[in-house]
Amino acid sequence: MRGWLRETAGGLPATYWYLWTGLLINRVGAFAMLFLSLYLTGSRGASEGLAGLVVGAYGAGGAVGVLLGGVLADGWGRRATLVWSHLAAAIGMLVLAFANDLATIAVLAALIGVMHSMPGPAFVAAIIDVVPEERRSRAFNLQFWAFNLGMAAASFLAGLLAETSFLALFLVDAGATLATTVLIAWKVPETLRRTTGRRATRTPGNAGAGTARRPGLVTALTDRTFMVFVGLTFVLAVLTTQTSTIMPLAMRADGLSATSYGIVVALGGGLIVLGQLFVPRLIDGYRKHLVLSASTALLALGFGALALADHLPVYLAASVVWTVGSMLAAPPNAEINAELAPAVLRARYQSVFYLTFPAAAFVAPALGGVSLQHLGDWHWVIVGGLGLAAALGHLLAGPPRERRVAVLRTAAPPASSAIVSTAGAASD
Repeated sequence: MRGWLRETAGGLPATYWYLWTGLLINRVGAFAMLFLSLYLTGSRGASEGLAGLVVGAYGAGGAVGVLLGGVLADGWGRRATLVWSHLAAAIGMLVLAFANDLATIAVLAALIGVMHSMPGPAFVAAIIDVVPEERRSRAFNLQFWAFNLGMAAASFLAGLLAETSFLALFLVDAGATLATTVLIAWKVPETLRRTTGRRATRTPGNAGAGTARRPGLVTALTDRTFMVFVGLTFVLAVLTTQTSTIMPLAMRADGLSATSYGIVVALGGGLIVLGQLFVPRLIDGYRKHLVLSASTALLALGFGALALADHLPVYLAASVVWTVGSMLAAPPNAEINAELAPAVLRARYQSVFYLTFPAAAFVAPALGGVSLQHLGDWHWVIVGGLGLAAALGHLLAGPPRERRVAVLRTAAPPASSAIVSTAGAASD
């Protein structure tokens, strides 16, 4: 067992482990927004529909933040983007802790959404910068494991804490974010390499393949193969976002407490902590689109089963199903994203990919709150059907995407060209 752990976790650079540790610390404390809908309806008197819109403002802010974070990480730098976005998020959470007016809370939620989403592209771009390609699957798997290790501890503790003090949720969140800021500023060097030249990027496999394009978000947004993958990931994000936005409202409607919600979320995180390290061996040798199709189908079945859930054991059983789906999806999703991104646009491609999560954080509660209020359990039937449609989409989109990746590898420039220019690099 000890040798297997060394094989799983070894061979990764020190900078990666500082990034990994920062993510873990942040996740242990980053539970306040999980309980925002309960806070709004329980402490601020908001309706389910209004609470969904306010939580949706957080997602809308995240959509802006993830694109801004990608542009800044490619131009300003990975380290600077990580440090200042975390610091601003900590300050915003402190202000939110003492806000009373719903309109003020909505504005703060949107601003915090911006700051919470900005680090995502920089984190992943920095990991790709420092981790060799043959070890990235391991690195991404461990990153997903750290995220859920923190969330498992945070969700259980927050479920208990929310029964007595929502204020403490926001304060602990701010403290953990500040601790991450200090660690990155102290230990993580800048990983973005620069030169004085300016390069265009090519996108083999699309219409106009081989034609130079100005490096920027437009390149990613007009990359058809990549955007199909992003669209399918958006559906996955809508499914997983149900856990933090709509499921707590459904559980409360079934007479279950915030502690019960914390137990369900903690179970999922605990399963990932125990099992995620085994996932690479489980899926090794299978084509990525087949793994993604199977994982999305499991997510669909898990959330669809909530149409029949009235008691905690059913929620826990459904959580096991969708958690296994999430575990299987994490490594191939990250690998495909890295494979499709040109080196000079690494963070921008990451930002477009990560846009799916704040976009889902807006769409899921904004529509889901109304859907749950008016359709009841049929909401979960619709969510399950959407997931099964995405599972079919992965089966259809996988083979052409594999051909595109093969072309990109053949046409890949030498390592020396994977350098981002200083002149105009942040112009988008």
